[in-house]
Amino acid sequence: MSERTIQAYVYSFTGELPMAIDIDTRLTLDDVLIIDADVHAHEQPEQLAPYIDPAWREAIENAAKVPARYLNRPGFSPTGAVGLPGATLPSSRGKAREEIVWNADQMRRELADLHIDVGVLFPDEFLKIAGIPNPDYAAALGRAYHRWLEEQWVHDDNDLYAVLMAVPHDPDAAVQEIKRYAGHPRFIGVYLPTCQVYPLWGHQKYWKIYEAAQDAGLPVMLHSVSGASWAFPFNTEQMSVISTHTASHVFAMMANMMSFMEHGVPVRFPDLQIVFCEAGLTWVPFLRMRLDKEYNENRRGWPYYADRPSAYIKKMWFATQPVEEPVNPRDLVDLIRIYDGEDTTIFASDWPHHDFDHPRAVFNLPISNEAKRKLMGENALRLFPKIRVPVKYRSEYAAFRNR
Repeated sequence: MSERTIQAYVYSFTGELPMAIDIDTRLTLDDVLIIDADVHAHEQPEQLAPYIDPAWREAIENAAKVPARYLNRPGFSPTGAVGLPGATLPSSRGKAREEIVWNADQMRRELADLHIDVGVLFPDEFLKIAGIPNPDYAAALGRAYHRWLEEQWVHDDNDLYAVLMAVPHDPDAAVQEIKRYAGHPRFIGVYLPTCQVYPLWGHQKYWKIYEAAQDAGLPVMLHSVSGASWAFPFNTEQMSVISTHTASHVFAMMANMMSFMEHGVPVRFPDLQIVFCEAGLTWVPFLRMRLDKEYNENRRGWPYYADRPSAYIKKMWFATQPVEEPVNPRDLVDLIRIYDGEDTTIFASDWPHHDFDHPRAVFNLPISNEAKRKLMGENALRLFPKIRVPVKYRSEYAAFRNR
């Protein structure tokens, strides 16, 4: 049998029967534009000190004196689980490498090794910024973080972009930062931290953030991280790291999606793009179906909707990481089809964290070449219009945004 007659089967997000393709028509990672919607720059207090408002310089310098504890540095990145039973149990997971990227050059090299062409930066320590009690200090950290990113990380020639951090403590300060950087070519979204956020992001106090983001054409991007408070996620003090990691990430996304729906955010801000990062994908069809069921029985509770919740969730976006890897990969293809995600699912690796996903985890799904191109980069190009196509793919995508 010649190599050309060897065939593989791919599946369609439309539910059609699988089709065969010649094995030599398969793409490789070097054939497609890969945009990574979630990589992490490692901000530290000593790095941000030159950029912070003078009134808070001493505070951040004091935070720098605290021994570094990853994602748990008092005064800078507080955890919400101190003192909970089991919280200090050692992890059995060894570290084969340092899970930190210290600068833009390192990030660019490491993404290139993973075949990733474009990276979108989220913070590291500030995944837990909602746990900082002082709103003025939190807002000052946000301003310093943006100045640091602008000067040290995002440049015209490195294909790195960043998201602005909306501190939930002070929506007015968040709006000011959105307006300040709205025209900046390298800030392409607004990050909404979820760990310990109170109230949830659908609340009216945040609507001015959504108005500013919508006016600026910037998507808002919720990002979860493992963590707990006394109120949420529920009963994780009784769980191991496996259950806690599962619950805190997925529950955070589900709770905030329901909060958006509860307060009518998709109706009030119809042009706002809402993105959910770092909770995987399989929770999406469940919540869509469950909300439709409840809405059909109690629709008067949400009088501002003209259609079922799934019609609005269909317009939201979902990043793949940590992508589920079932024994039969077709199961994940089917679930993406169920939530109509072919055009609203974007690749994310979560580099350099321990549970990062290599692009192969999504690229190797049994789907068509066209669908691979969408998930790996084309969907992100539509979501983030500021992203410039790297030179390697410029001729191929010259007319993409005019389609």
